[in-house]
Amino acid sequence: MVSGKRAVGWGLLVAAAQGRRRVSDERLTAAVDGRVVLVTGSSYGIGEATARRLARAGATVLLVARTAERLEEVAGEIRAAGGEADAYAVNLADPVAVEGLVRTVLEEHGRVDVLVSNAGRSIRRSIADSYQRFHDIERTNAINYLGPAKLVLELLPSMRERGSGHIVNVSTAGVRTPPMARWSAYLASKSAFDVWLRCVAQEIRGDGVTVSTVYMGLVHTRMSEPTPVLNKMPGLTPEQAADQVCTAIADRTHNITPPMVRPAELLGNLFRIPTDRLLEQYFRISSKRKRTTGDEES
Repeated sequence: MVSGKRAVGWGLLVAAAQGRRRVSDERLTAAVDGRVVLVTGSSYGIGEATARRLARAGATVLLVARTAERLEEVAGEIRAAGGEADAYAVNLADPVAVEGLVRTVLEEHGRVDVLVSNAGRSIRRSIADSYQRFHDIERTNAINYLGPAKLVLELLPSMRERGSGHIVNVSTAGVRTPPMARWSAYLASKSAFDVWLRCVAQEIRGDGVTVSTVYMGLVHTRMSEPTPVLNKMPGLTPEQAADQVCTAIADRTHNITPPMVRPAELLGNLFRIPTDRLLEQYFRISSKRKRTTGDEES
């Protein structure tokens, strides 16, 4: 993750670009104390920070990710601090494994009150470097769209039967702003789940199951670190990002969107062709710089 001294006013720049939302400890405790919250992608980054804060507020957190050793480490630290946590090592890209996860969780805990769909895969690669890498599209969709959709489908019957449930989708601001070159596989997969879940939300709200979407701005985590250009941009820490997720849980807000996203979305829709041409020029300039400096894409 990015570290080091920042210029004076950096925090204000981050707040202006990415937004700052923090629910009080009291409000969060009132919302999740005694509740069962499943958080995917909770071994590192936003998911880990979210799970830790939810546990401090009294929730029983179910940690889901692929790496068993790291999950057990996080769960152990939560329990040592007085919280309740269980770890489930699962590959969410495997539909059979997702079915087994939900079956086990419901047997052991009886219910899931809140699902935080946070697990994701980021990829930044030009189309010229993707001709022989169709598997990148398949893998990215499996993790960012198909896996999360399968998990929702498995949990929804029990939520609707109880007449209670909440789903928080940790999405990206990129699905709301004009699409950029090199991000095709990533943004397509995140957009697919975003639209799918918004459609589903219209069918389940009447049954007491609500949906919130956090259109997350840049967060400096292990996932963003391999992309050098992102490390120079103002972004949130995982803890600040977790505050936004917890706000969505406590307030059941429809969506949380960074301040700069709405005008960017509006301008992109009103001036679609000029916007595309401008981003086209940026791609050409940055590609030329890449050839000159030898920077790698990731």
